[in-house]
Amino acid sequence: MQDQLCTHNDLDGVSCGILAKYAFNDKIDVYYHSVNSLDYHVERFLNEASEKKTKHKLYITDLSVNKENEIRLNEYVSNGGEIQLIDHHKTALHFNEYNWGLVQVEESHGKLASATSLFYKYLVEKNIIKPTIALDEYVELVRQYDTWEWEKNENISAKRLNDLLYMQSIEEFEEQMLDRLEQNDHFTFDEFEEKILDIEEKKTERYIRRKRKELVQTFIGDLCVGIVHAESYHSELGNALGKDYPHLDCISILNMGNKKISFRTIHDCVDVSELASKYGGGGHAKAAGCQITKEAYKEFVQKPFSIKPLKEDARHNRYNNKDRCAHYENKEDEQFLIYNGKKEQFVIEKNHVLLPEAYPSFELAERFLKRSYSAGLSKDEKLMSYLIKSYEQNK
Repeated sequence: MQDQLCTHNDLDGVSCGILAKYAFNDKIDVYYHSVNSLDYHVERFLNEASEKKTKHKLYITDLSVNKENEIRLNEYVSNGGEIQLIDHHKTALHFNEYNWGLVQVEESHGKLASATSLFYKYLVEKNIIKPTIALDEYVELVRQYDTWEWEKNENISAKRLNDLLYMQSIEEFEEQMLDRLEQNDHFTFDEFEEKILDIEEKKTERYIRRKRKELVQTFIGDLCVGIVHAESYHSELGNALGKDYPHLDCISILNMGNKKISFRTIHDCVDVSELASKYGGGGHAKAAGCQITKEAYKEFVQKPFSIKPLKEDARHNRYNNKDRCAHYENKEDEQFLIYNGKKEQFVIEKNHVLLPEAYPSFELAERFLKRSYSAGLSKDEKLMSYLIKSYEQNK
């Protein structure tokens, strides 16, 4: 038994493993875990250390342990053992109460942290490794992807790094990245990788187009939630659907194979980690997850099962566009018209009957309509047909 690192099995966690092997070579064993499997490993480590009277160091990155293991780890440190937990999830902030805990949500004001960026800083400050340009570039790509800054910065290389991980095994990715970081002055993709990443991007786009047709809408508590079942491309899918349907507070992506739910939101006013925590999960404000517990199954699978998929907005209209007057319909064949009424207030008709509410902007009227009736923008001919019928009724 020697020093160990336990880390998450996503890009941020795997990159912590890569940094550990870069720093310690074969003097550390690296183990990749899901959120749930970590505690079993920590229990085994502590039991083995107790039986063999060893005091090896345990690093934990991008994950945190349950309360029982938290207490046992602190006892291990009190008895001369070494632990270093490094995380960036706000649900882990209480570990800062221990001298072996290092949890930061932000690196500096306005700059979100990742486990990789925190672990890199730790290794440099402890003089375990020296910074290089290639390491700086790699760590920043990981940080931007994990915090979703890559999209704001239009840093497609960060997304492509994540794509590259999921196109091969963790071991293959590890080996490639270590060799590149040790041999190259800068971090770049090679020509072959660029080609296969182009292919992967088109594959992702096709997958998202298919899943758009399966999205259902419901309310979970006060949140208007989009629910879709998917096994792949969770981050890309959640981001794309969030943009396509901004009236939804968040997107819930269910993977029934591994019994997990991923939550994503594009809204600053929504914290999906709070939603995930209700079902025993956690994460970030804009990206979180949980297991499909009995309670989660009831809310996200059983209740919405009979709901029809959302009506997609028509994409190639010439006349029925989101402006001052637009026609919508839903899967129940209900028709709606949003238009600018009296006093510059926007109103909604449902099947030619005016609804009582008025809204100061088109966007707010549409948000109410979509959240209340799951309606989508119809094609041009539906607008024309609706207006002709309204004219005939008012003659």
